Amino acid sequence: MSKSERTAAIAEIADKFRESGAAVLTEYRGLTVKQLSTLRNSIREHATYAVVKNTLTEKAAAEAGITAFEGQLQGPTAIAFVTGDPVEAAKGLRDFAKANPLLVIKAGVLDGKPLTAEDITKLADLESREVLLAKLAGAMKGSLNKAAYLFVAPLSQAVRTVDALRAKVEAQSPAAEAAPADEATTDVAEGGDEG
Repeated sequence: MSKSERTAAIAEIADKFRESGAAVLTEYRGLTVKQLSTLRNSIREHATYAVVKNTLTEKAAAEAGITAFEGQLQGPTAIAFVTGDPVEAAKGLRDFAKANPLLVIKAGVLDGKPLTAEDITKLADLESREVLLAKLAGAMKGSLNKAAYLFVAPLSQAVRTVDALRAKVEAQSPAAEAAPADEATTDVAEGGDEG
């Protein structure tokens, strides 16, 4: 590889680091070309999987400001450059590694923060972005319903109290009106003369 080719390769890898929201470093020793193709296809929607040279990757990572891979670039190395959902990409890598133990997830970087292999497994255990957003929307809707109830409850209680008072006053008013009418009828019936 000539110096200009190396420089171009380093620039290309550095650009991939900058353009991706996350990157996962793996070792693929012992995997066949067919298995690597299967892996690429399984994460294609969220990431690109590229076999890289360690020395070029080390220089490109330094150029992109990534320190997460220091000391990790040994053996046959490939990187998943995640441009989509990092959770889905991590799930794809984790599931493939379970089915093909020769794939070793070494380290990663997410939004500039270094990740260990355990961190990537935890990331893969998260639910997808859509599911988390749906749960958040459901929780917010429940909170809004609760808040609306709390705002309406005092008002509806006041309406019920006023209604009860009105009913009580109406119940007492016919009895009060009926009493004087009965007295007037009684006086006339007893032959009382008012004049």
